[in-house]
Amino acid sequence: MLTWLVDWLHLLTRWFHLVVGAAWIGASFYFNWLNNHVRPVPDPTGRLAGGLWAVHGGAFYEVRKFKGAPEKLPETLHWFKYEAYFTWISGVTLLLLVYWMDAAAMMVPADSTLGPSATAGVGAAALVVGWLVYDGMCRSPLARVPVAFSSIGFALMTGAAWGLSQVFTPRAAYIHVGAMLGTMMALNVFFVIIPGQRAMVDAMSRGEEPDVSRGAAGSLRSLHNNYLTLPVLFIMVSNHFPFTYGHEAGWAVLAAISVIGAGVRHWFNLRGKGHLNTWILPAAAVAMFALAFVSHGPRARVAPSDAPDFAEVQAIIEARCVTCHAAEPAFPAYTEPPLGLILTTPESIASNAEKIHAQAVATHTMPLGNVTQITESERETLGKWIDAGAPLP
Repeated sequence: MLTWLVDWLHLLTRWFHLVVGAAWIGASFYFNWLNNHVRPVPDPTGRLAGGLWAVHGGAFYEVRKFKGAPEKLPETLHWFKYEAYFTWISGVTLLLLVYWMDAAAMMVPADSTLGPSATAGVGAAALVVGWLVYDGMCRSPLARVPVAFSSIGFALMTGAAWGLSQVFTPRAAYIHVGAMLGTMMALNVFFVIIPGQRAMVDAMSRGEEPDVSRGAAGSLRSLHNNYLTLPVLFIMVSNHFPFTYGHEAGWAVLAAISVIGAGVRHWFNLRGKGHLNTWILPAAAVAMFALAFVSHGPRARVAPSDAPDFAEVQAIIEARCVTCHAAEPAFPAYTEPPLGLILTTPESIASNAEKIHAQAVATHTMPLGNVTQITESERETLGKWIDAGAPLP
């Protein structure tokens, strides 16, 4: 009964996370689009930073952006904050349910000297330390030098990805880098963007001229969030692509994809401001193809006559994989086979040979945390059999 409740709580939390995350990302993209597309408009008051016209859904819209604040506070003012808060809360809840509560299976590598509780503690600490370092950088003079700020920030993120990959299983390392970046984004909203906006609104309510510097600080953090969005989105879906997080240098693959994503975001931001850059998108495309080639290089083929005996392959599968991938898994973390994959017959093993290669041979992501202690020689045996065409007796 308890397992059933946990499974449903996991499902509902993940669905909620996707819904509020889409709302937050949509609002972030839209407002950055607005900021990039406003253009000077006739303004006898001298208060406008610009405006734009748009058509959508059969209607015309006019948007005006103020340099600081309007003369009078409007009766209805829409705020955008709960999307960020609920995305972070639901994301951390998922971390708790999927990783921290089941750290032995999901986070701890087979050769780790840390126990499950300590490993989960490192994960939680990464979120806190990541925010403190980032926030300190934002409040330092370094924030006034965008190239230096972004370069050092990227180097620190890459270092964090490498460090976490030494402590966690590959998938857990990726997810915690994403959670660290997501924490920075959410706390930007909670500690900087919304308090700055609240201070401006409160000043206007008192009939005072608001301090526009608070708004400028919030605008900078919002821009940071905009550039972090694509790397975080990739990490959210990376579970489906084990050749990324499972690569022997998965942290470097993550760093490369992150900088490519930020570059694509930069192209859109420049385009919105009217600066058409001709090389960023082609460079990003070439970089992605190069990364795919380097990280997923060609496989050596084995002649069918040189394939290992299937009985040896089946023995490895039964000892190392069937613990989870059976109709009724023996591993206590699962009540049904992960992804519905069952490997109990020769036919099911052969038909899923490429999946086995991707997870257990090419990337070493399975068995998860190597809980069944598969050896390198056993992985090589599986690889040779699959590269020979997965022949059955």
